[in-house]
Amino acid sequence: MGNCCCGGSSSAEPAPPDASAGSSRPGGGSSGGPLAAGGVSATTAPTPAKPPAPVGPVLGRPMEDVKSTYSIGKELGRGQFGVTSLCTHKATGEKFACKTISKRKLSTKEDIEDVRREVQIMYHLSGQPGVVELKGAYEDKSSVHLVMELCAGGELFDRIIAKGHYTERAAASLLRTIVEIVHTCHAMGVIHRDLKPENFLLVSKDENAPLKATDFGLSVFFKEGSSILAPVSQASFELTNKEPTVSVRIAFASD
Repeated sequence: MGNCCCGGSSSAEPAPPDASAGSSRPGGGSSGGPLAAGGVSATTAPTPAKPPAPVGPVLGRPMEDVKSTYSIGKELGRGQFGVTSLCTHKATGEKFACKTISKRKLSTKEDIEDVRREVQIMYHLSGQPGVVELKGAYEDKSSVHLVMELCAGGELFDRIIAKGHYTERAAASLLRTIVEIVHTCHAMGVIHRDLKPENFLLVSKDENAPLKATDFGLSVFFKEGSSILAPVSQASFELTNKEPTVSVRIAFASD
């Protein structure tokens, strides 16, 4: 979009109490409770262990309700598959962003693999300063939830629109940062495959706020020497003047 991972409850039965435990009282009584036949203290039957949570089909781990740990707040953004909302850790009050992906929209095996790979890649890139940090991944009956660090400055796209224009020096600095982030991803064996201003977030609203890459839903791992040829998206631009309209189509296959 703490460390994720919801582990299921243990299914091991608790060890039976030691029959010799408890101090004897005068008259054959015991601090452990009523006496059974033969003067042996009767013990309470162990409480059955809670059954483990069912395993989610997307993340392949026990399902867990994200709302047991976080309070979900206002919507921050919306994409093709997910809705990103403000969320607050109930114990600490720390604020994060929660990307909720409806499992109804994951209609194919490839869709499920994309989400699973997105989580793997974000954990793989964890700790890199130019990548949004994934704090936890949760799955319940209806959705997958990715809890990520909150970048309060919003999208780079909105910052560009608000500024109107950049000086050559400012634009060069911005592009240098983007190239450095891409280089880090490539050095760690990841190709983003969906580079655009909407997928870079600013940590705060400050003028010189750090920039971070997000949305690794189309990203893939790669090995040195391998090639990726399949296009993943397409953009169409129309350049209109008094002359006939000219359409330029650009296919983005990789970074």
